[in-house]
Amino acid sequence: MSKRFVVGYDGSEESKRAVQFAVSQAKSAGAAIVIAHVLEWSPYSFLTPEELEERHKRRKEELSRAETALMAPIQDSLSDSGVTVETEMRYGHVADTLAKIAKDVGAEQMFIGRTGESGLTARVFGSVAGSLAQIAPVACTIVP
Repeated sequence: MSKRFVVGYDGSEESKRAVQFAVSQAKSAGAAIVIAHVLEWSPYSFLTPEELEERHKRRKEELSRAETALMAPIQDSLSDSGVTVETEMRYGHVADTLAKIAKDVGAEQMFIGRTGESGLTARVFGSVAGSLAQIAPVACTIVP
């Protein structure tokens, strides 16, 4: 199996920088990159059948929008990069899900952009980059 690097991507400028840095590192290492996008989705256990059906419909729509608006454009923009690019989209808690993706694809390294949150929100809830740095199953590079 060839080397793989996972890059967290949400369309932000920070995540675009992380993708570019991961591509440069992948070229040097002869690795492929997996661009991963996580849609936050909290489980509800007490929904009626009608609510579950509507929720499932919205979930499909969100996946379709994310594929069209985020994943296809970044994959197209990297088609001439000389690096094999795969994409992965999942629902869940962002840091936990990115760590799971890294395990599932056998990644050797992860990359994520840093948003620079330094206010009360980041102190109370934590940041994705900070959480991922603590739980990542492989080396995690936080790109400023």
